[in-house]
Amino acid sequence: MSEPSRRLEKIAFVASDTTEAQAARTRLIQRYGDVAEADADVIVALGGDGLMLQTMHAFRDRGVPIYGMHRGSVGFLMNTYREDALPVRLAAAQHVVIHPLIMEAVDRAGARHQAPAINEVALLRQTYQAAKLRVSIDGKVRLEELICDGMIVATPAGSTAYNLSAHGPILPLSTALLAITPISPFRPRRWRGALVPDKARIDISVLEPEKRPVSAVADHYEVRDVVSVSARLDRASSMDMLFDPDHSLDERILREQFVY
Repeated sequence: MSEPSRRLEKIAFVASDTTEAQAARTRLIQRYGDVAEADADVIVALGGDGLMLQTMHAFRDRGVPIYGMHRGSVGFLMNTYREDALPVRLAAAQHVVIHPLIMEAVDRAGARHQAPAINEVALLRQTYQAAKLRVSIDGKVRLEELICDGMIVATPAGSTAYNLSAHGPILPLSTALLAITPISPFRPRRWRGALVPDKARIDISVLEPEKRPVSAVADHYEVRDVVSVSARLDRASSMDMLFDPDHSLDERILREQFVY
């Protein structure tokens, strides 16, 4: 966690397109004012996790912290919505620095694509045919052939999203690990994924790419018909998120592991 570097007095409000989120934005602006995003000390995002992810991408590396309030469907990354005492909450909020993955993908035409991923890099089969993948860590092949519907490389921040739905492990933010999780693995049947150091480079080769086409997705950026994909943590890039002290992301991650 990092310490705030400045007072958070100038607020810019962003909201999803839902009626509920837009109405909340209007009320908060009437109460606290609104500044242009370029002049803001803090961005207050109103919506769900989808909006939070979009906002984090939009303000990546701009040094402006983001404080989310839940006005959407899924709100794992959001604080509780309240309209009172917002400046007090912002001043007391805990700062969490998030580093994204960088996905580098090569498609069948030889074109190279690069995109950041805050939650995960995912490989997905494009047709009824299962994918065949080879997995290497730091240049060494660790899995010669995995037959599956796909694979996820998740950050700690994204471990409770698609990764969790695919029965991957939940990673506390302080953990210097990445999760590699297969999606519906067929062979080898007993392989359920791996945890690797967050300094590792994960390389995935698509076997039989013409017969078994695969797409690669970095959060919401998709590349079709890939032949190889690599993922690594980009420590030079970051986002600053704000959480209420009694509702920290670490606490939510811990609580999620005891849901039944």
